[in-house]
Amino acid sequence: MPRHEVVVVGGGVAGMRAALAAGRQGRGVALISKTQPLRSHSVTAQDGINAALRQGDSWDAHALDTIAAGEHLCDQDAVEALCQGAEAAVFELDHWGVPFHRNAEGKLDTRQLAAAAAPRACYVGDLTGHSILTVLYEQLLKQGIPTYDEFHVTSLILQDGACRGVLALELATGALHAFEAGAVVLASGGFGRAYAGSAASEYCSGDGPALAYAGGAALRDMEMIQFHPCGLKGRPLAVGEAVFGLGAQLKNAAGDRFLERSEPERRELAPRHLSARAAAEEIAAGRGEAGCVFLDATGLEAALVERHLAKTRELTKTLLGLDLHKDRLPVAPIMYRSMGGVAVSLDGATEISGLFAAGECASINVHGASCLGGNTLLSCLVFGSRAGAAAAAHAGSQPASGPLPASLAQDEERRLLAILARPANHDRPAAVRQELGRLLQAKAGIVRDAGGLAEARRAIAGLRERYDRMGLRAKNRAFNFDLTAHLDLGNLLVVGEAIVAAAACREESRGCHCRSDFPARDDDAWLKHTLVKLDAGTPSVTSRPVTVTRWRAERRTL
Repeated sequence: MPRHEVVVVGGGVAGMRAALAAGRQGRGVALISKTQPLRSHSVTAQDGINAALRQGDSWDAHALDTIAAGEHLCDQDAVEALCQGAEAAVFELDHWGVPFHRNAEGKLDTRQLAAAAAPRACYVGDLTGHSILTVLYEQLLKQGIPTYDEFHVTSLILQDGACRGVLALELATGALHAFEAGAVVLASGGFGRAYAGSAASEYCSGDGPALAYAGGAALRDMEMIQFHPCGLKGRPLAVGEAVFGLGAQLKNAAGDRFLERSEPERRELAPRHLSARAAAEEIAAGRGEAGCVFLDATGLEAALVERHLAKTRELTKTLLGLDLHKDRLPVAPIMYRSMGGVAVSLDGATEISGLFAAGECASINVHGASCLGGNTLLSCLVFGSRAGAAAAAHAGSQPASGPLPASLAQDEERRLLAILARPANHDRPAAVRQELGRLLQAKAGIVRDAGGLAEARRAIAGLRERYDRMGLRAKNRAFNFDLTAHLDLGNLLVVGEAIVAAAACREESRGCHCRSDFPARDDDAWLKHTLVKLDAGTPSVTSRPVTVTRWRAERRTL
């Protein structure tokens, strides 16, 4: 049984930053990842990382943009911690070797992203996430922090109401390992694969939220699912919004710039959820083409495209045979980010002693109802660091304990063997997953209503019955991708059920949660978070007020 003082689950930006912070506290840390860390979903964060570095900008202005984009559902103490910590987080990356672009004066250059009042995002072309991930991995190696790559965490080890580690399936051998720890940090990413049209990687199957939820923790604001307007036609990829800061436009089939009607002030620089909703409405009204509108960057200077969008241009040529600089790209709204996740404090603590969470799997209430462009990577760094440090402190404060009972791993081993022992039937994990994705896309997508959400709830219950009866064709233990797909599907069904329950409860429209039967924002009744917990095996939804420090809720005027 491997023993580490702190175990971090997830190899993306939040997970590696948490591991580095815990290691700096002198604790024995290990990182467990479903994939090699440099293949984590963080590589898809293209556009930049926010920090108020320019003259005339300030953390207060950054905070106000964050709160306005989140439609005042952000907890303002969390926003203050994020924006005040931004400069140090970016400078630390710069000193570690992230090759941020520089301006003519040699200072960190910044670009403007959607919903920001000023150019604030430091960037590395359109490979910002990839560059940060690479440098963090270098630091991980420098600190000598061990990583367990291609280990699939199947459950938390809970004893006397506290988290004492995790159980993980080693893909290469099929062996189940118990990792004992004084504290565990979940940083496993979001749950984008719950939706049919998603820009998330295959690894984003909601593992962290599902694990914490099963252990008794609450999930917060699960209804807040952000769609991006520029998903490439037929591909699980979104063109980053940096293209809009350079002057690209969204147009319908007739060549009309439709955001001039719905968002006349900011147009393509409006918050993502508004651009995505406008694109969906344009397509639904028949003014698109083959289910798409068009991203037009043909008017941009070649030097700008090469400096800022070289990788995007390469990908569009490879995937679509179209040149970003010469051709209009067919695009449609695509699931992009999850605002909700495991409910945690500002230091990443869940309500389960010894269990922490950070990154997209966690809800620190910093994004509210819609994430400000450039804040995703920043929140992973700022709150990943805080969670890692807090986990290390918790692990150091625990009295010495004896070894965990072997029965904990034996029970989980029996559960996995029972799944493998079921006779194969006509159902497959991929088929059920596709049905779940189409269901959530249609009933809990950009626009929802009570009838559709009730239908989704009943349909997910039916999918879960099929899941519980499903047998696997592959019976081997080593490299059994049928088994890991089955486990991922179980997590996605849990997450989908929570999304639908929270969306049905919130009877208003706010940010990326749009209820056609409750089209108005209701600050009197719904300036509060939803909390979903398991109650006798079914989701129970409660709420708690938003934390307000300085900025009172105001209607968006732009």
